[in-house]
Amino acid sequence: MDIWLVKKRSIDTFSYLKFYMLNSSAVQSLMVVMHNATSSFDFEVVVHEGIISEKPSTKEEARQFLKGYSGGHVSTVGGVVVTNLTTGKKLGSLDKAEVYFHDIPEEVIEKLIDEGVVFRVAGGLLLEHPLTLPFVEAVVGSSDSVMGLSKDVANKLIHEALTV
Repeated sequence: MDIWLVKKRSIDTFSYLKFYMLNSSAVQSLMVVMHNATSSFDFEVVVHEGIISEKPSTKEEARQFLKGYSGGHVSTVGGVVVTNLTTGKKLGSLDKAEVYFHDIPEEVIEKLIDEGVVFRVAGGLLLEHPLTLPFVEAVVGSSDSVMGLSKDVANKLIHEALTV
């Protein structure tokens, strides 16, 4: 299954991401070595109104994403897979966080687009950016999860993978 084929469809995000995380050949090719004992892979997508969003590819798409978040909320779903290279033990987990926004002024959205940084992150979502941060009403979950990798989940999986 190719993630681009379902990018614009409303689906059960957790079921799809679990399938993608555990069965994708892309996951196998993107693993990196950590501490000579484990390999890991992480990914994140943004879900707004049931639609998975990756990095915006055009200014209009970025504008649409950011305007959609204004006065609303967005979820991030990230996954981590860790493999003990010695034993072959593989563990994976998903982590979800939500961000609630106040209204984001159009001039702020345009500045973010002009900076170009929104094109390098899933859904154009930059929780920690100085232009965005004042409009964050609440975060449910961890901010590191929103930014791409839950440290708690990664540490837990690495520890479990190294435990014989």
